[in-house]
Amino acid sequence: MPTDLQAPGDIGRRAALGGDDARHERIDVHHHYTAPEWVRWATENGMVDPDNLPPWTRWDETSALDLMDRTGTRTSVLTVAMLGRSKDPAVRKESARVSLDAAGALTSRHAGRFAFFTPVFLDDPELSRWSVSHGMDELGAVGVSARTSTGDTFLGDPALDPLMAELDERGAVISTHPMQVATSGGPQGVPPFVCDFLMDTTHAALSLIMNGTLDRFPRLTFVLPHGGGYLPYIAGRIEVFGRQFAPAVDPGRVRDYLHRFYYDTAAPMSPSATPTLLAAAGVSRILYGSDWPPTPTRVVTEVTTPALDADPALGERERGRINRGNALRLLPALAPA
Repeated sequence: MPTDLQAPGDIGRRAALGGDDARHERIDVHHHYTAPEWVRWATENGMVDPDNLPPWTRWDETSALDLMDRTGTRTSVLTVAMLGRSKDPAVRKESARVSLDAAGALTSRHAGRFAFFTPVFLDDPELSRWSVSHGMDELGAVGVSARTSTGDTFLGDPALDPLMAELDERGAVISTHPMQVATSGGPQGVPPFVCDFLMDTTHAALSLIMNGTLDRFPRLTFVLPHGGGYLPYIAGRIEVFGRQFAPAVDPGRVRDYLHRFYYDTAAPMSPSATPTLLAAAGVSRILYGSDWPPTPTRVVTEVTTPALDADPALGERERGRINRGNALRLLPALAPA
């Protein structure tokens, strides 16, 4: 069956993607999706004021496809976003249903162009189980997404073991991302996504290492956003001081743990950052991520993606693996039919 990419009305897009060159067949694993259907539903139910929503929630199909064409992205894997969450379990479930059904419909309309992660909720095991079943079994989600933390709970908290066990049985890929994080008390005027998001990701990764989550659930794969936060940069410190952690970390296993994660390029990468990530994780663990639309279209198309393509630390083979090959190995369902 031909994909949407091959449809008669899509010849321009196919030309824009430029054949099999990995720079023109990218897979973007870091694409934020706030369904317009969800915004309408949440507005009608008094959960949000659309005029006060952040700009990145104004996702629309045409703009997404245009960005993908301009960056040579064949497939974007969506992280399904919902804001203004209710405390009422029934309302939360309906909120998730609206968003997931919209994501499923979008992927059906544009087969091969979009896929999605179904969300799990660190503070709601029952809703998480429903979301995994509905999203993966009924709608075809390729993995799950989770916040790096919710309140004082990080991904490696042992209280989450029942959920992790269920995901381990599926061999799930878990895409992670900070959201509402505690600020570090740094200089006033620095947005949380500049520094604090990176620290939250680092804390989450350390919690997965220190609490043994990676050991107890070896079939899980975690994708860390923004180049893994500070984790690659402080790997040496973990090796030196790991025995002083509580619980302790065996210094000899730190490099193994670092290779259990995948890392996306939405740091953004740079000539100073890429060598550190390569040294810590290796090229086989790096994935392309645009971080759109929180990262504006102009920045993605004119700054971050061209910088990755011109990064002096990478050759064509390495770029091919980052742009496409590694994602196909991690998420084989994305391979063209």
